[in-house]
Amino acid sequence: MSRPVTVVTGGSRGIGAATCLRLAADGHDVVVGYVRDTGAAEAVADGVRAAGARAVTVPVDTSAEADVERLFDTAERHLGPVTGLVNNAGVTSTLGRLVDADPADLRRVVDVNLLGTLLCARRAAQLMAVRGHGVIVNVSSAAATLGSPDEYVHYAATKAAVDALTVGLAKELGPDGVRVNAVAPGVVETEMHAAMGDPDRPRRLASGIPLRRPGRAEEIAAAVSWLMSPDASYTTGAVLRVAGGR
Repeated sequence: MSRPVTVVTGGSRGIGAATCLRLAADGHDVVVGYVRDTGAAEAVADGVRAAGARAVTVPVDTSAEADVERLFDTAERHLGPVTGLVNNAGVTSTLGRLVDADPADLRRVVDVNLLGTLLCARRAAQLMAVRGHGVIVNVSSAAATLGSPDEYVHYAATKAAVDALTVGLAKELGPDGVRVNAVAPGVVETEMHAAMGDPDRPRRLASGIPLRRPGRAEEIAAAVSWLMSPDASYTTGAVLRVAGGR
């Protein structure tokens, strides 16, 4: 059998980068989608190749339909038919209450986290459904059910929408042989916290997590890889929480 070809958005850092490397180790060829840091994306691609897999990097703004079309076209041209998508690209904004949020930040969070996820899932579905197989894994968040008051309720709202998308699209694509699931991470040690203005957030929140520590990107990547594997062949429409019990 040919190797699976998996597109990972937001693949140059954090959970996305860890997922690219884990999938490569598990036998996937990988498309590393990224926004702006070419050096970081190429470093991830080098890690994928070191694991014996093929890799290509593609700059993409997932909220732009033309970019999404180019992402998948490039993947198929260089690596072959796309068999998997990890919908990981996402943004937050500065931590704070909704009443103080900048409307431009709200729009960007919705555009990337929801519209971008929809556009990528739509394009993947167009390719996979006619072939009768494929796997989509959306990266949600424990925030979808916690609400994240005083931090980023707008981000939580977009992730709740991703959960709904996962359930609905799984039912829609199941007859076509395409599985759709999501992973919902809790507090994970990534660069995201510094970008939100609180680099010590994982350590500060650890006492409120039943396992008493933040997660690692590699732990989330392991869950993604399982959902993409034949071991999860009867799993679709699931939102797998990987949040230390929180």
